[in-house]
Amino acid sequence: MVTPTASVADHNAVGWQFDNTYARLPDILFAPAEPAAVRAPRVSVLNHRLADELGLDLAALPPEAAAALFAGQTLPAGSRPIAQAYAGHQFGGFTMLGDGRAILLGEHRTPAGQPVDIQLKGPGRTRFSRGGDGRAALGPMLREYVISEAMTALGIPTTRSLAVVTTGEPVFRSVPLRGAVLTRVAASHVRVGTFEFAARRDEPTLRALADYAIARHDRELTDAPQKYLEFFRAVTDRQAALVARWQLVGFIHGVMNTDNVAISGETIDYGPCAFMNAYDPGTVFSSIDHAGRYAYGNQPNIAQWNLARFAETLLPLLDPDPTTAVGMATEVLNDFPARFERYWLAGMRKKLGLQTDEARDGDLIRSLLDWMQKSRADFTNTFRDLSAGELPAGDQYRDPDFQAWHSRWRDRLGRDGRLMAQAYALMRTVNPVVIPRNHRVEEALSAAEEHDDLSALHRLLAALASPYEARADLAKYQVPPPDDGTYRTFCGT
Repeated sequence: MVTPTASVADHNAVGWQFDNTYARLPDILFAPAEPAAVRAPRVSVLNHRLADELGLDLAALPPEAAAALFAGQTLPAGSRPIAQAYAGHQFGGFTMLGDGRAILLGEHRTPAGQPVDIQLKGPGRTRFSRGGDGRAALGPMLREYVISEAMTALGIPTTRSLAVVTTGEPVFRSVPLRGAVLTRVAASHVRVGTFEFAARRDEPTLRALADYAIARHDRELTDAPQKYLEFFRAVTDRQAALVARWQLVGFIHGVMNTDNVAISGETIDYGPCAFMNAYDPGTVFSSIDHAGRYAYGNQPNIAQWNLARFAETLLPLLDPDPTTAVGMATEVLNDFPARFERYWLAGMRKKLGLQTDEARDGDLIRSLLDWMQKSRADFTNTFRDLSAGELPAGDQYRDPDFQAWHSRWRDRLGRDGRLMAQAYALMRTVNPVVIPRNHRVEEALSAAEEHDDLSALHRLLAALASPYEARADLAKYQVPPPDDGTYRTFCGT
């Protein structure tokens, strides 16, 4: 049983405004859960900027009260802890899942009136733990904190991280690790996998879930004549836009299972994720993705595959006639590649300073990418170098193929009818100086895990907070590793 260590006054001062709308859905979609008691919770990092956005005053909590709160030892007034049920296609195979190491406290209402999920990740076992301990280790929780905040600064929809606290207890994997709990904030945790679970129960449960998701994420569709079809179209559009944004910064999710596809269009689950250095569409970092299913270049195809699984769940709601329902869903699904291409092409035009559209822009962009792959050019630094107006000295930019492409690009910029300085200024707003380089992330996590030293983590977070700003002190974060071909990421379970 959890032992309270913070006063009600403390929690009232924080400013929580809790509701529990998900817990009013059919009981089959969740199970009651309670965070486990832990020995000695201690704050590792608090996200005061996010707290301010949520209307929360974390400064009102003494350190020990904050640690108890974010370790699940005390609960905000009005919260109702549950573990959500869901299913998922994992590497193409279907399985029944659920929150095996996460507990949803409920929805906090922001000052703007927006409900956001407050979830603890790693607080102990739930009904869905399937033999696991329900705990999390410090390294993976700090990784999620770092990457999700970096994605926010890059302008990519994502879940957020409000806090990481250590528990004072070990978790046992291949070796003992320091236990930790992360507090995750999300528009919601409704996933494609949630719909896969509901669809295998009964139609009333599926309809209740769909109506809930529409009310939460697409309220304007509530009274639409074909609201479930339009809902599918909206989710498809959000996923096309999201994955295009991943591609534009070289982000590799690593585990695009259907249980990691949020209906809200946010990036969720930062287990084996990483950022690409040398450009190669076949780049894979995940230790378990042996066949490259979730490689960088395959992410758009997988997004469409996942949306097909989502479409299958919605068929009973689209039309009573199965053939008609399939036809309706297929029409939306078949439009995904074009939707993705539009988002990706618009983003790539900005990365190259182009403010008008020409039919051959796609060829210009892919010619650059082909050269980058052949020369193993760094994805992030190449676009940032182009943004400078004057290329830095370097043998790679003397390559005849690059010089030929560069002349084509300069001619294309000239046809835009704007000053070159304007094009370069646009490019610097979309081509980051800094991304979470894998070796810098590992450096910060190792210092925190092995030496209880968070200084490298805080320096990294400060660098990632303004990714488009060029500063002399950021130089070390721009340099790619000599070779990360053997670098591997892990799910962190």
